[in-house]
Amino acid sequence: MGRVQDKVAIITGAASGVGKEDAILLAKEGARVVLTDLNEDAGRAVAAAIGEQALFVRQDISSEDDWKAVIQATEDKFGGVDILVNNAGILQYGTIEDTTLEQWQKVQRVNSDGYFLGCKYGVLAMKKRKSGSIVNMSSIAAISGMSAFCAYSASKGAVAALTRNVAIHCRRFDLKIRCNSIHPDGIKTPMVANLHSTTKPGQMPEVKDLKQAMSRMADPKDIANLVLFLASEESRFINGAEMHIDNGWRIWAER
Repeated sequence: MGRVQDKVAIITGAASGVGKEDAILLAKEGARVVLTDLNEDAGRAVAAAIGEQALFVRQDISSEDDWKAVIQATEDKFGGVDILVNNAGILQYGTIEDTTLEQWQKVQRVNSDGYFLGCKYGVLAMKKRKSGSIVNMSSIAAISGMSAFCAYSASKGAVAALTRNVAIHCRRFDLKIRCNSIHPDGIKTPMVANLHSTTKPGQMPEVKDLKQAMSRMADPKDIANLVLFLASEESRFINGAEMHIDNGWRIWAER
């Protein structure tokens, strides 16, 4: 207990799925948490369940004004920012052949622009505390690519590159702010479940080996445990790392 005691954390996309588990675990380990999401009812419910050490703020992560407001609300309520978990994102089916420019731009605006803004304002806020940890949710798709997710794969590749840039920037200027990315494969979240339920015929990638497919699906708590490690001082010398959490899928697929 107390692995992030008295730290202040912002977690985006915290109304459900991985973000929700991140917030619950970080709070359990002593952090004061600011949960952000577009889903106000669910987000406020999670914050209420956590208690007085939690605050919910509605946020569109692709909005610069919203990021400024979240940072200000966090500083007003808890005094500063020590941890930022860029977790919110969207996922859409679409190969390079059938993805429209509108779909591409929508995914990039949230998954790329939103993370850029988070890192920018996160670093500026953490400089006031003279230390901090940023955790960016990327994907195994950023490394190996996924045919059925063209825009998503590209956006998560941008997140991985952004993470390295932020890490080396902070190292260069001795800011004592770390930035690392997490690269999961499948996760059992409402976003993934909703994607499958709304899939058009022929869009879903063929699953030839159900056992292997299920072994790729992590529980949100598996991701939250890694987020906690990267947010804590236990990982104080880890900076610019790409943390794979895919049950060895990439190695198995390339064998």
